[in-house]
Amino acid sequence: MAIHIGLTGWGDHPSLYENQSISSGKLFAYASHFPVVEVDTAFYAIQPQKNYKKWVEETPDHFSFVIKAFHTLTRHDREQLTLKDLKELMDAYIRSIEPVLKANKLNAILFQFPPWFDVRKENIRYLRVIRDYLKDYPLAIEFRNRSWFEPQFKQQTIDFMKKEKWIHTICDEPQAGEGSVPVILEPTNETTLIRFHGRNVHGWNKNGRDNWRAVRFLYRYSETELKEWVERIKELKKQSKDITILFNNNSGGDAADNAKQFINLLNIQYEGLNPRQMDLFDGGL
Repeated sequence: MAIHIGLTGWGDHPSLYENQSISSGKLFAYASHFPVVEVDTAFYAIQPQKNYKKWVEETPDHFSFVIKAFHTLTRHDREQLTLKDLKELMDAYIRSIEPVLKANKLNAILFQFPPWFDVRKENIRYLRVIRDYLKDYPLAIEFRNRSWFEPQFKQQTIDFMKKEKWIHTICDEPQAGEGSVPVILEPTNETTLIRFHGRNVHGWNKNGRDNWRAVRFLYRYSETELKEWVERIKELKKQSKDITILFNNNSGGDAADNAKQFINLLNIQYEGLNPRQMDLFDGGL
């Protein structure tokens, strides 16, 4: 049983690099704190292999990556692809992450679907196509439309994920209408992914605000809120072989501190991380 705790990205967490030389790069420094990270840039563009090769080389042997699926694969751009085009795109995506696969550092490929991806036959068929074509890879699914977990569909959704071998991404997020999902503590695979988005109800939906993306994840979890999850993790451990937890509440720079706080609450000590770079004034003669 392993619990891996990290953040969504490594470039925007200044508290991790304070008083440190980052001449080796931020990812190297990040990997001295956490054993896993989410590659968010893969959502916006299929990354060149050289990027993944560099990231693999900068991280220790037992480090792992949760890599987000390219946005066209998750239909964020609403583009209707032919089956041929879809398979070619998936081929290109898998080729891009090949260095991570060869290094045995792939934690999961995260398919985070948009708020308008609701429960309907067309979308269920699409999920089957992806899962069938990428049958050899660990795929995690994150819904952002509440319809999948409405009472009349909840159990069918869970059963579908189990049958199709999708890793259930459990979310802690604001309960702000149709475009948010409740906490569903039901693993569907040997592994479970948990993403902490914060609980900023008023910032979750766009509602015409220009600064929406800047405040969406503006939230700092209290110790009481994290302790709720300590108890939940105890229950999930009974059903999951591995649990990966990613903190995404970083609009105000809170993710790293909350992740470290949660590691302490779970009494976890990670070994085999990158060596911590010394501050200029640390240490003795």
